[in-house]
Amino acid sequence: MPGLAVNRQVREPAPRDRLGNLSHNVAVFYETDYPVEGGCPTFIPHEEAMRSKVLFRRRKLPHWDIPGATYFITTCLEGSIPAQGFAELEQYRKGLESLAKPIAIDEEAWDIQKQKMLFARFDRLIDLQPGVRHLESQKLASEVRESLYFFAGQRYDLYCYVIMPSHIHWVFRPKEEWVKEVMPDGKERSPREIILHSVNLHSARECNRLLGRKGTFWQDESYGHCVRDGGEFVRIIEYVEGNPVKAHLVESPEQWDFSSARDRKELGIPWGEPLVLE
Repeated sequence: MPGLAVNRQVREPAPRDRLGNLSHNVAVFYETDYPVEGGCPTFIPHEEAMRSKVLFRRRKLPHWDIPGATYFITTCLEGSIPAQGFAELEQYRKGLESLAKPIAIDEEAWDIQKQKMLFARFDRLIDLQPGVRHLESQKLASEVRESLYFFAGQRYDLYCYVIMPSHIHWVFRPKEEWVKEVMPDGKERSPREIILHSVNLHSARECNRLLGRKGTFWQDESYGHCVRDGGEFVRIIEYVEGNPVKAHLVESPEQWDFSSARDRKELGIPWGEPLVLE
């Protein structure tokens, strides 16, 4: 694919877990501001990244904030997971916690793998059995798309996105120059939090206006994951853009109106390059 500088072996079919979902490897790497070849971010080893100022927060979900990180985010509509779905996820989580750690990996890698397995079950649920589907509306999906692009190229690099009927997936990296402007020592919210708050607040306000209602539009927390290496970067983008195909909504990623696959095709943006609207 043009614009992407990765080792050939990265392009081999990604392994799948026992649910049939794409599984990501557990090598821990983070993005740096080193040179980017052909639009594909480069990464440095975990040990070097962890010497930076790392913030960890936990509400219902764990959240890592790491300087220079690229984030994979999933945000769901309020009510998209019914009570039975939450019960199923909790039961599955407890089952994962009861599993013995494989001998070949350490505790950190095992925790990451369990989080990914839980996310795969969660994503399957919101694809196939969502409680609400507001974003089936093209008008509402357009508002969300506009929110994602509003600060793209200014506050962050937007690498991919897809707007599904009940949720959105997207991958972004806060821009270093913007972070330096807004993040003096002692700032309460991280760049990731500022970006998510802006996108969610604006899109919720506009979508509620179109629906003629008030109240909570998005779930209170988003699922977040730091992209850990070049191989995972490729697989996550393929996973995000392939979501409408996996959900049997279209036959190819480019056919889905509200996705980076469609935008790249129409705008001529090489695969792996940040997305911007002229």
